[in-house]
Amino acid sequence: MSQPPSMSPDDARRQAIREHNLRAAAENTANERLHVDPRDLAARLPFNGRWTRRDWAHASLFATLGALVIGLVPGFSNAMRVAEDTPEITTMALPLPPLPKAPQRAEQLRNWELVRVESGQTLGAIFQQRGIPAVTLHRLLDATPDREALTRLRPGAELAFEQAPDGRLLAFRYDRSDTQRVELSLEGDQVAEKVIERPVEVRTAVISGKVGRSLFHSARRLGLSPAVINTLTDEVFKYDIDFDRDVTASDRFSVVVEQTWREGELIRSGPVTAAVFTAKGKPFTAVRFERDGKAEYFTAEGRPLKKSFIRSPIQYARLSSRFGTRRHPVLGTQRMHKGVDYAARTGTPIMAAGDGRVVSVGWQGGYGNTVVLDHGKGHTTLYAHMSRTAKLRRGDRVSQGQVIGYVGSTGLSTGPHLHYEFRVNGVHRNPLQHTMPPPEPLTGAALARFKAETAPALARIREVEQVLYASVSTDQDQRVAAAGTGKGGKG
Repeated sequence: MSQPPSMSPDDARRQAIREHNLRAAAENTANERLHVDPRDLAARLPFNGRWTRRDWAHASLFATLGALVIGLVPGFSNAMRVAEDTPEITTMALPLPPLPKAPQRAEQLRNWELVRVESGQTLGAIFQQRGIPAVTLHRLLDATPDREALTRLRPGAELAFEQAPDGRLLAFRYDRSDTQRVELSLEGDQVAEKVIERPVEVRTAVISGKVGRSLFHSARRLGLSPAVINTLTDEVFKYDIDFDRDVTASDRFSVVVEQTWREGELIRSGPVTAAVFTAKGKPFTAVRFERDGKAEYFTAEGRPLKKSFIRSPIQYARLSSRFGTRRHPVLGTQRMHKGVDYAARTGTPIMAAGDGRVVSVGWQGGYGNTVVLDHGKGHTTLYAHMSRTAKLRRGDRVSQGQVIGYVGSTGLSTGPHLHYEFRVNGVHRNPLQHTMPPPEPLTGAALARFKAETAPALARIREVEQVLYASVSTDQDQRVAAAGTGKGGKG
């Protein structure tokens, strides 16, 4: 380096020393950057004795990475060892189970739409509602032997349709009987018929319960059909029990019926085989038995239940006036009431109290529209104040329970009711108290056959009632007992 001409020797020496010191300082700085002692670095860092959030985050990250390394490295080594010890894998061709047949898969995918026939509906109307042309209906009817039955469908009958998305009919299904279901499939111009057997099982059931607030609702809740309930009230016990006045909530009933089951569903209840109705503590027993080809109901001793006259010629009515002296509601005079009055709504059916012949029908003064019947042996009955009479003429024969007119308020009457009179040889008798001679019981071989055929049903009722009512309390809930082995078969 050249010296400026004006610099003295001392100045030049000092300048040289200064440059030498600067070069030495630069070299020392470079060496310190390459070789740093951690102790010196820690000494130079401005640490105040507390870790910041950043320090804790860094420490947590390094700790997590360390734990992962410690846990994964042994696993990798074990996996490598297992892989080394694993023997060679051999593959084998095994036969697969057979696939289900195509028809079975198609059957599972079939979409049947159920239709229940309503009152007044015809098969043609149902097809029209579903957009199926009449030509298709006639093709189906021509291909089945059930044409007449299908054209006279009963309300409640169940039909099924399978239709394509465009509405085209693919198949039609109906029940030929309780045990046979028919499917009619359309394949082009052909109709294929398939009959499916559906076995049924007939079981004998004993159903027992209490009347409660309503006999009908209690019996329905226990599983008795409306037809069976009507048989009990309108046929079996109507001669001995007045279900409007003689029955209380604590009274009980037990009924033996045959039930028809199909695929776990109750489809029908048969006739009442036997029944016991306890009204006001007094049991009344009825057993079904065929005599001379006709089914009748008898007592347990073999005496027919059907009597010459029923207790009341009108059902579900209120006794509004009894037999005896009273003040006439219209005339206001004290006079003899020679019959009984049943209050009911206008139009309520009135039944003949017994088999007989029509003596007169039409208007009779204060009686209004009236029917008089002659039952033979000096017994006659009179039914007055009718709104209208049935289509009867003098001399016509009527059966017990046949409707002969309807409740009204014609003649001297203050409201709709039936005035009913019972006469023996022209003398008025109280129909609520007069008793008729009991019918002749079974005897001889008929009685022996009756005992043999009806004993099992009566035994079932006794067994069930002993279990249910041995120590029954007045508020005990109703229960059902089903007994008997099924008589499987095809009805």
